[in-house]
Amino acid sequence: MTTETSEPKGFPGKKEERPLYEATRRLLLASMGAVALAQDEIEEFVHKLVERGELADKEGFKLVKEMKAHRAKRLHKVEDELASHLDAAMARLNMPTKADLDALSEKIAALNQKIEELKKD
Repeated sequence: MTTETSEPKGFPGKKEERPLYEATRRLLLASMGAVALAQDEIEEFVHKLVERGELADKEGFKLVKEMKAHRAKRLHKVEDELASHLDAAMARLNMPTKADLDALSEKIAALNQKIEELKKD
């Protein structure tokens, strides 16, 4: 039995028909969960150090802030790498890009306008 999914526009079809999308989606969700868990663990560890007096409150806040900045920087790097890999995969599969589809839509609109003008004559 196949079920339709409620995916955003641009992802038509059933789950079984989009294995690359589904695998990428699962990987990203798992990665985000792991990152969130690690962030929580770091914050909890720093909080315990502050409670024990092994770390000043300001130092703990600064450390957590630095970790968040590092995580954000790393996330941007991973996003860029993922986009690059996806672009390469789409190129290998000879799939049109959004820019290709937009250009084609503009050409179709121009042709439709010309047809309408010819109908008037």
